[in-house]
Amino acid sequence: MHFYEPAQGHGLAHDPFNSIVGPRPIGWISSRDAEGRLNLAPYSFFNAYNYRPPLIGFTSIGRKDSLANAEATGEFCWNLATKALAEQMNASSASVAHEVDEFELSGLTPAPARLVSAPRVAEAPVSFECKVSQIVQLQAADGRQLKTWLVLGEVVGVHIDKTLIVDGAYDTAAAHPILRAGGLDAYAEITPGAMFKMMRPA
Repeated sequence: MHFYEPAQGHGLAHDPFNSIVGPRPIGWISSRDAEGRLNLAPYSFFNAYNYRPPLIGFTSIGRKDSLANAEATGEFCWNLATKALAEQMNASSASVAHEVDEFELSGLTPAPARLVSAPRVAEAPVSFECKVSQIVQLQAADGRQLKTWLVLGEVVGVHIDKTLIVDGAYDTAAAHPILRAGGLDAYAEITPGAMFKMMRPA
């Protein structure tokens, strides 16, 4: 076994942490600032955290626009990143000035949400409208405050392309979602052939 203490370095060509904890769903977050300017950015630290009410969250390492907008307005949308939208999703990750509209930069269409002011990505087959429930500054085991914030939001509205609903159930693989799989350029795609079924023990 290769063993290392992260504080002392991993001793490898590349840090394996992001590759081990993967693939991870992508937090493709759309938001609006207090002046109405739009922002769209993908986050590799993202997941779902509760069923009822449904809660999702993304982590901003540093004070990025999505965090600032969530603080200012209390709202954001999450949009499903798929293989068909991979290039546009990647384009929206560019480090650009606050006033640059990543929707325009990536050639995507902002669509109005029903319950929040933040727009959703019209081309995305699934979007969640979210209201901020908590913003938590993370800390290390020794209590040191990190320049990292977890933004949690309650999902108050869900948009699903009807073609992805089969016999009353959402077909995960039919959307061909993509996920972060470590490193600077590694992604994974969920396809029908990658799926398998296993029931939990009674």
